[in-house]
Formats: sequence, structure tokens, C-alpha cells
Amino acid sequence: MRSRQKITTILCGTTLAALLAGSSYATAAQPSPPSPSDAPAGMIEAIARDLRLTPDQARNRLVQQTAAQRTAENLSTAVRDASSGWWFDETTGALAVAVTSDEVAAQARNAGAQPKHVARDRAELRRLDEAVRAVATGVPGVNGWGVDPVANTVVVRINTTTKGAATQRLLDHLAALGPGVQVAETTRSPVPQGGDVHPGDRWYPGLEGNCSVGFPATDTRGGKHFLTAGHCTDNADQPAYAALGGQNRIGTSNVGGGRSVFGREGDMGVVAVTEPGWNLSAAVNTWGSPPVTVTGSAEAVVNQAVCHAGLASYWQCGKVTATNQTIVYPTVTIDGLSFTTACSLAGDSGGAWLAGSAAVGLHSGGYSSCQPGGNPDQSIFQPIGEALRKWGLTLHTGGAGGDTQAPTVPEGLRSTGTTADSVTLAWNAASDNVAVTGYDIHRGDTLAASTRDTSATIRDLAPDTSYTFTVKAKDAAGNVSAASKPVTARTGAGSGARTFRSDADYPIRDYQPVSSPISVTATGTATNPVRVEVTAQHTCIEDLDIDLVSPSGRSYRLHSYGGSVCHPFPGTKQFTAPVNAQPAAGTWTLRISDGGPGDVGALDRWSITV
Repeated sequence: MRSRQKITTILCGTTLAALLAGSSYATAAQPSPPSPSDAPAGMIEAIARDLRLTPDQARNRLVQQTAAQRTAENLSTAVRDASSGWWFDETTGALAVAVTSDEVAAQARNAGAQPKHVARDRAELRRLDEAVRAVATGVPGVNGWGVDPVANTVVVRINTTTKGAATQRLLDHLAALGPGVQVAETTRSPVPQGGDVHPGDRWYPGLEGNCSVGFPATDTRGGKHFLTAGHCTDNADQPAYAALGGQNRIGTSNVGGGRSVFGREGDMGVVAVTEPGWNLSAAVNTWGSPPVTVTGSAEAVVNQAVCHAGLASYWQCGKVTATNQTIVYPTVTIDGLSFTTACSLAGDSGGAWLAGSAAVGLHSGGYSSCQPGGNPDQSIFQPIGEALRKWGLTLHTGGAGGDTQAPTVPEGLRSTGTTADSVTLAWNAASDNVAVTGYDIHRGDTLAASTRDTSATIRDLAPDTSYTFTVKAKDAAGNVSAASKPVTARTGAGSGARTFRSDADYPIRDYQPVSSPISVTATGTATNPVRVEVTAQHTCIEDLDIDLVSPSGRSYRLHSYGGSVCHPFPGTKQFTAPVNAQPAAGTWTLRISDGGPGDVGALDRWSITV
């Protein structure tokens, strides 16, 4: 069994009781751009302090960046697919969009953005990002990498205190990739932050260390939940308490084992609020500043001012320096996280990140420093939208005010095409007294997809199966239309079995990796995601890292090492891996590594469906 101190987090509400107490349910939505008079006072005060602005400058910045954020969220799919990135221009107070053609520049300008011509388009930066991943993964000292839209490059972060021969070879590889790849040297490495148990506002997973409430949310049936960091919810079905020692139960963490992620996909988890007396509130603790009420969610933009609440560092603000970054923590590599200049300390993980009154993320980690001259990329957060979409949750808000009129019901919902695992839908545009900002597609009671367009393809469906869909329209103030008339579509029969299996037995020994290959003869591109079923025996699943390696050599994390209490491997366990444009044919390998002492186990068999 592995002995591990539980990674802990901080509370981001006024108190736990206040954050989980009293306000009406509201839909996850983007807040309307505020006027200078109604910008959150707690934000103005903290941004003025941390960005060294006057209160008027902080107030005007909030108004400008919220308008720029709305512009970003309303960019067309064509502009988003062609652009290599966008950011808040602090000089002009508008949204800047990187473009490589006059056509896309005109489309961006028509959307209210300022086009900036750059050398590298989105496809080229993606190619460079993948090239970096191929040579940087596993090299000592590498902290992570990702696109810098302002510089129009891929930036690789390397801790120079761990330089060795492998690091020098990596630097040579990166130099060979050309000027589109830059190296940022640091002297420290980020960690998913934890802290000691202190009196105050926390929730406790089982009888382990303290963690933090992030943002409250509801499901389609009205069930109450809150989002927090995934490294606090790694153990399934743990009771969640408001006090140390198993007192004042709130609910259950990671219900069923499918509501926590701490791996490549992200750092996010869900706690179900089930006990009597616990209600949801949108009020966020600002530690002595005027309180801020969450009115919706938003997508963070580079250069945007943001603030976070934390038990260790209290109420801190800074600017977003990068989004969609790959972060290398000591035990796991995570994609899609954001960097900021706001300081943070051990104990802040899981807290609430806001831009104005909009929720933008859940605190993940950082450099644990609030000292002058700290790392410019101080803190890291998990985007909130990804967590809401993954589990079909609706952010619980205090209401944006003003606009209370819902959009009209989308009409003409129809199926325009099917495959063995997908259905493509289209519908007529809804209307609104201000503007329709998007549509939610539901499969029965489950949120299947969200889009700004009037069509969508729902994937990962079972062959030869009937599904019923409805669509709802939403606006920026959080108003949602009634559901459209349902439409039923049936997926195709498919092209036969594409499941391949290995029955070879392999012992799983302490500190030794096991690799089991399967030769796949299916043609074409692998389904996304592929499905993996593993049958094994092991005395401590928390000590295992389980990865799937594709024929191209790319590795996908199925299960991550972690947890302070051991549980046996549950006989047969199913996983999915989000492969993208991978050929089906070739050798797929299951790799299991046992990172703890005193365990026994064996891999009995496994299969992959492509």
C-alpha cells in the first residue's frame, strides 16, 4: 500500500454553510457585460490592489474585458478553427484575434474583434505542440508546454536546476523545430497544491485531509452538487463532511467512481450534496472585501484579470498568462489548464476562479509563493466549462439581473445523417430579445452537446440503437428556452465486430511495468474514444498507473496512481481513451506500472474496441 498525504484544498465561499446555503437555482450562463456602476466591488478592490491600478482603472478594465470575453464567445466556428488564438489587448481594451488570411481577418473584424496578422496558423501550432509532446514527455525538468497566442509560438517550460544530458538533448530537438518553439526557463516546478488541516471552511473526504468547495451546480433532475479539484475526489463513494472526524455529513464524493478526473483530461471532481439542511449559494468568500455573487460561467482569455479565493492566500488577483497548457506535475501530466500571475499557497487547491462575476475555473496548483519576485506564472486552474459539460451539470448562480426573457423554442429539429456511432442534427435558429448565445442538445435527460451553431453531431453512440433528442436555446443572461419537439434517430448497424482481445497472463510486481500487446487488424481510423476492458487481480488499485499506447507510440492515461487508502482492483474495469485521428490497425499496448510496495497482482486479460 502506498502511503501518501492527501492533496488538500481550500474553501471558496463565505463559509461552507454560506456557500451551500440559500439562493435560487439558475442556469450556467455568461453574465451580460456590466456597466461601471455594477461591476463587483470585491473584484474592483482586489484587482486595483494586485494589478496596481486605481479603482476607476480597475472598474473600466472589468467592463472592457467582459465585453471582449463576450466577443470571444461569439466568434464563429470558422474564425475559431482558422485562428491560432485570441487575447485581451490591454492597450486597446478589445479582443485581439491572430489571423493568417485577409478573409479570416474580415470575419473577425465583423464580429467586433481586432485581427492581428501572424506567421503561424492554428494547424501549424498544433503540429508544433504535438512535436513537442513527442520529444518532451518524460524528460526531467520539463514543467509543461502550450501555445502562446500573443507570441504565436509554442512555449516549453523547463526547470533549469535539473538540467542533464537528457535535457540538453531535448533543447537540441526543440531548436531543430525552428522559431515556432521557444523555451522558458524556470528554477522551480509547479505542484498540485495541498495544505495542513486548519480551523475554517473546508470539506473533508472521508477521514482524510481537508479539501475545498469550488462552485455549486445542479443536474437535470435538480440534484445538488459542488465541483472541486479532482485530486480531492480520487476515491469513489467517500462520505463528505463539513467537520473533521466524520461530523456534519454533506453528501458523497465521486459517486459511483465516475465523477473524478486527475489525469491528462483534467483536474476536476464532483461531490453530491444529499444531506438535509445543505442548500446551494452563489456567494463567494472574498476574505473581507465586498462579496461577489457568481452570475454565470465563461471561457478565460489571455491577459484577462481574474481573482481566486483560498484559505491559504485568501483573495488574490492577477492576469491570465496562458490557456490550454500541458502541465507536468510530479505524478501526472494534465492537458488544458490555464496559468495566471495571481499568487497562491499550499492549501488553495479546488478554490473558485472568477473573471468579474463569471466562474472561469477550479484551482489546481502552482508554485506556492506569494513573495515579491515570484514566478510570473504563479498559479494554475482547471477551466470550469469542461467540468460542467463532462458531467452535464448546470452552474448554480445568483442571477445576472436585467434580461429575464428566455429565447424562443428552437423549431424544426431533424436528423440529417447517421453512422454506426453518431447522429447529426440540425434545427432552425431561435430568437431572443437580446441575443441567442448557444444551444444545448439533450439525449433524453442527459446533456449530449453544446454549440453556438444550428447543427451538431452527437458521437460515441451504440450501433443499431434508437435515440431521442431535444434542443434548448440560451442567452447571455442565463435564460433558457423550453425544449424543442423531440426527434428520434437510429444509428447504423455498423461494419461488424472491431473488438480485439489478449488472454495472456502477466504478473504485476512492485515497481515493475507490465506491457501486454494486441495486434489489431481493423481498417480505417479508430473510433474516438476507443474502449478498453481490463480484467486483473491486484491488492491496491491506488498504486497503479494504467496506460494505453497506440500504434503511433502515443500514450493515453486510463488510471492514475494516487490515493491514501488501498482498494482491490474490481475484477473487470472498463475505460475509454480519447484518441484522435489514430489508425486502427497496428499494435496497441496496455501498460501497467505498480508504484507502491507490498502488493501482489496479475493481469488476466484485456480487450480493445476500435
